[in-house]
Amino acid sequence: MKRDGWPVTGLPTPAVRSALLGVVLALAASTSHAQAYPAKPIRFLIGFPPGGTNDILARALAPKLGEYLGQTVVVENRGGASTAIATELAARSAPDGYTIVLNAPGHATNPALRKLPFDSVKDFSFITLLAESQNLLTVHPSLPVTSVKSLIAVSKKRPGDINYGTSGIGTTPHMSAELFQYLTGVRWVHIPYKGSGLGLTALLSGEVSLYFANIPAVIRHIQAGKLRPIALSGPRRTPAAPGIPTIAESGIPGFSVTSWFGVAAPARTPRPIVDRLHAEFVRALHSPELNERIKGMGADPVGNTPEQYTAFMQDEIVKWGKVIKAAGIKGE
Repeated sequence: MKRDGWPVTGLPTPAVRSALLGVVLALAASTSHAQAYPAKPIRFLIGFPPGGTNDILARALAPKLGEYLGQTVVVENRGGASTAIATELAARSAPDGYTIVLNAPGHATNPALRKLPFDSVKDFSFITLLAESQNLLTVHPSLPVTSVKSLIAVSKKRPGDINYGTSGIGTTPHMSAELFQYLTGVRWVHIPYKGSGLGLTALLSGEVSLYFANIPAVIRHIQAGKLRPIALSGPRRTPAAPGIPTIAESGIPGFSVTSWFGVAAPARTPRPIVDRLHAEFVRALHSPELNERIKGMGADPVGNTPEQYTAFMQDEIVKWGKVIKAAGIKGE
């Protein structure tokens, strides 16, 4: 006589024993896999060419992360399509923790700008938001402006005559410039590049006249007198760029655009591996040396949970999708 699949003796039937054994073996395999991880180098994909803030941050994190994981973390630049090339490569990689990708705002704007061969949420296991920063509106010395007010005045006298560079369509430099033009009525010509490093080179050479650049990428050139800072794009001033006002306090109330950097793995990466990566990234972010270095770059370390970062990404995709539609911005 049996009751709910169990004999009255209290012993499981062969079918139940087989099912239980399967569960135990699966749990054991998952635990063993997590304990063995990582057993080889980890590839860290960056969606921009070398030289930009994303690249600087990744290369600052990689050695410390490698130290904690006990394996080399290899930074690999796959620039283009506002991070979509690197992101697609990550989405198609095996979900084993050996390929991770640095997320940037392009991950949130691309769904509204391009037909993507992947889902920007469902195809990823988000690990943590690494840091947030803001852009610095910077001009080439040949442009005769020193403030937001003078920039607006010169731009209105020369409509369509001033070029601005970005690291690609839909990136925060692009969105910052579009918002500036929308709120002030000026008209500039957009010159997109395949990464902030190339855009910054164009600004330094005078190929473009202005750029909403991440502070870490331009601060040394400003200090050397090669570029002129105008104003910050974020909601408040920062010690990383002392004395420089925000755009909002310079006469454009409500202007605020921030940049951010996160990390993700392919979807279906085992949760124990996601947790291990999360723990070591957070540990690296809060190590005294790296924490101070990130702050010195003009960014604020974050290190939130995978769930918080997933919710953040979903919100960013919705927010920028609305902005892009309202501004009529088209993808490449």
